[in-house]
Amino acid sequence: MILRFKTRIALHYLIATGIVIAIVFLVVFTIVKNTIYINLDNDLSFEAGVHMDELNKETLRFSNREEWEEREHTEAEVNPVFVQIIDSNDVIIDKSPNLHKDELTFDAERENNSHFNTFLENEIIRQVQVPVYVNNKVKGYILTAMSFEASQMVIEQLYTILLLSYPIILLGLFFTSRYLVGKSIQPIKQITKTTERINNNNLSERVSLPPHNDELYELSSSINSLLQRIEDTLQRERQFTSDASHELRTPLASLRGTLEIVSRKDRSVEEYKDKIDFSLQEIDRMSDMITQLLYLARFDYKEKSKEDKGDLIPLIDESIQRFNDLINKKELKIKFKADKHCCVQVPIYHATLVIDNIISNAIKYSNQKGTIIIELKSKGHQVSCIISDEGIGINKEDIDKLFNPFFRSAFLEHKNISGTGLGLAITKKALDAIHGKIHIKSKKGYGTKVEILLSIK
Repeated sequence: MILRFKTRIALHYLIATGIVIAIVFLVVFTIVKNTIYINLDNDLSFEAGVHMDELNKETLRFSNREEWEEREHTEAEVNPVFVQIIDSNDVIIDKSPNLHKDELTFDAERENNSHFNTFLENEIIRQVQVPVYVNNKVKGYILTAMSFEASQMVIEQLYTILLLSYPIILLGLFFTSRYLVGKSIQPIKQITKTTERINNNNLSERVSLPPHNDELYELSSSINSLLQRIEDTLQRERQFTSDASHELRTPLASLRGTLEIVSRKDRSVEEYKDKIDFSLQEIDRMSDMITQLLYLARFDYKEKSKEDKGDLIPLIDESIQRFNDLINKKELKIKFKADKHCCVQVPIYHATLVIDNIISNAIKYSNQKGTIIIELKSKGHQVSCIISDEGIGINKEDIDKLFNPFFRSAFLEHKNISGTGLGLAITKKALDAIHGKIHIKSKKGYGTKVEILLSIK
């Protein structure tokens, strides 16, 4: 049988509390019982001692008979003390008047001065037998007893009360704790109901936060944060899918239109060659876009593993060499400056993506015969790589949008500059993966300065 959560908690609490209560009840009962016995035994020992002092040990008779006339010996109704004197042969020498025809029981097998329970006229009494010594020999015994009925009644009533109240207390604790647990986990039920209602169509719904800033508040807040991240991810996925499909449809439509025009009638070799070259450019553009889309997908979904590290300066040199043809074509000047202490190890794969994209953009958007400056500087526990160009620049209102996939600043003004709008999105994700940062400053018509900050570990 599967128990509900609140029932399990209530049972666990009940078991722990039940054990504690049982121990407390046992201790209380034991203390009360022992206290009653100790007090009564002390009284009996005191009475036996008093009578021993008044006893003529030779004759085993009291020297002062007036003691026998006291009320506590003559009236059995008011907490009487029963006294009986016997000799070594178990023959009764004398006894208190309140015993009338009854006799106290002598148990020869019991140790001297030991206390024990026995019966007198079917009523329980507490008794002690003290030996009387004469010349180091037992002359007889003083048997002293007191009624144990009232004390026994107290012990039995206490036992009954504890025994009956124990299950009642446990039941009360169970239902009380079950109710309190139910009230405590009410926010969890609300969380469950809310999360069951949430799907792809209403990810904006959130779990209500409890009034108290406790563990349930933290749980609700964490779930809301998770839902927000899921919503943001799905929103980015939808936007990404929409943008990707749109961007891929454009070259496909252009390619289809070109091929349809070519197929309508015979054309010259030059015309065929122009159309084929255009088609190849569109295919290259789509291939480049798909490659960059795969980069983005890799950063989004692939688990990051350990990668090799290398010096940053050689990586920059290699990147410049890869774009050497474009640099020569635009007759650009590359100036590279580095501090003496900028020899830093960086993750090769991620750093290469970042450097390639930034240098590629600097080359792409530079004016003919322009200058690109690359500077490396140490900044405490970081190294700064600044790449500046003297190109067309970026609109101020577009700078915050540069890291959005497929966004291209002033695209309509420079249709001759090819690109997918994915480079900086890839750069941002690559830097996030290696805990780097990027800052862009630009003024339209004057160029752009990009600062990359990499951690030194």
